[in-house]
Formats: sequence, structure tokens, C-alpha cells
Amino acid sequence: MRIRAGFEIAYDCPTFVPMLLALSVHPSRQKDLETPDWVRTDPFVDVRQYIDAFGNICSQVVAPPGRFVLSADFIARDSGLADEYAPHAQEVEVSRLPDDVYVFLLGSRYCETDRLSELAWSLFHAAPRGWGRVQAICDYVHDHIRFDYQCASPFRGAYETHVEGHGVCRDYAHLAVAFCRCMNIPARYCTGYLGDIGVPPAEPMDFSAWFEAYLDGRWYTFDARNNRPRIGRILMARGRDATDVAIANTFGAATLAEFKVVTEEVA
Repeated sequence: MRIRAGFEIAYDCPTFVPMLLALSVHPSRQKDLETPDWVRTDPFVDVRQYIDAFGNICSQVVAPPGRFVLSADFIARDSGLADEYAPHAQEVEVSRLPDDVYVFLLGSRYCETDRLSELAWSLFHAAPRGWGRVQAICDYVHDHIRFDYQCASPFRGAYETHVEGHGVCRDYAHLAVAFCRCMNIPARYCTGYLGDIGVPPAEPMDFSAWFEAYLDGRWYTFDARNNRPRIGRILMARGRDATDVAIANTFGAATLAEFKVVTEEVA
């Protein structure tokens, strides 16, 4: 399968504004690119890239005053297979986790495990350990939250999402990640492209959020928002939560003027 993906994001800047971007395809998927996923700028400015502590490709730019446009357009190969299903995958005891996995058991900015731990154990203590427990968490979050673009908020954490009962894909992911961590299952937040491949077209295209849970010594993909195996995910970045993988951090006044994401299967 071949997938065309990309974006066009425009900001209005009254002055020079440094920006930190997480808009590149993750290193683990770079080998699948038929064409480069370069981050282009208009007007042209230097783009400096580095690998962050979570293994993501980050880009640094300084936007000049006026309209500043970021874009990318590329073709990626994909297996065409749905997310892996491993119902017999088991939990790993906390004392046996690899050192670099422990951080994904801890609470974070949008995943307040301290506020959700008692609730999590009351809801999921009887669920089968391992895959069954993570799936029970996805089922609960999927049913509990009403998807609503009009309710999107950059300030809402997992606890508030549970109380309010609505949100967007990042809120589903944050709540599921928090519940997993409460149940001693490492979980990390993911962002990337996910087109309507193999499913009816739904909302306007956007970047998508899902999560990965650590079972049987490896990471598995879960998606509380869609709650079904999907085809054609293209990972951009992973982290503790949306704080670590924000598509753009702007260090100065910058007003979002345009936002467009494309993800579609091509011949």
C-alpha cells in the first residue's frame, strides 16, 4: 500500500518567533518513505533537526514577521495490515521492566495517575491481566467519552476528560494511558497520521493520537478513540503525553491562521 500524507500549517507572526516542531515521520518509519518528508517553510528559513530524548525527530526554525507557512508532502509505503492483535500478551512485573520503560509508568502533565488511581483499580481490577486489561480500558474510555471537535482544549488532562465525558483523540489517548499506568502497565502517547483507509470517511482530516502499551517485553498499539484495529498509521512521535510531542511549540506571539492535513491511499 502507498499512502500520500502531509500538511500545511500557517501562522501569523508580529515579530520573529522561534519554533520547535515535531512534524517529521518517526525514525522507525523513515525507511518506508518513497519521497522525503522534508519540513518546508515559506518564506524559506533554515530548518535544524535533532533527535530528542524519546527518539523523535524535532525541527527548530525561527519564523519571520508576517504569514509563515510550514508544509510537507510525501509518499510512504505501508504493509496494509491492521494493527497487531495479540490477545495472549501478558503484563510484565514492574520489578522486571527495562530501565527505559519505567518513565511510562509515572504520572505526567496530562495523565494524572494520582487523581485516577483509585478509580482505575475500582474499574479494572477484575479484568484479565495483560491484553485483556488494556482492552477493557480502551472499551471503557471509548464508551465513556463523546467525541466532539468543538470541545478540543489544549489544557484538558485525563482527569478532566473523565469528569466532562467529552473530548478529541488526544483526550481518549491521555485517559487510556493514565488508566494503564494506574494499573502498573507502562503506556506511552503517540501522534501521527491516520487516514480513513478501510473505514467510512468521518471528520475533517487531522493528525491523530493513539497509545502503546508494554506487554510481553514489547510495545503494542491501542486506540481508545476508534477502538478497532486500523490500517495505515504513520507514526510521527512518541512521549509521555502530548507535552512531549506537540506539533509546534512557539516561543512568542504566533496566531494559527490555516491548518490542513492530508492522508490518503494512492495507486
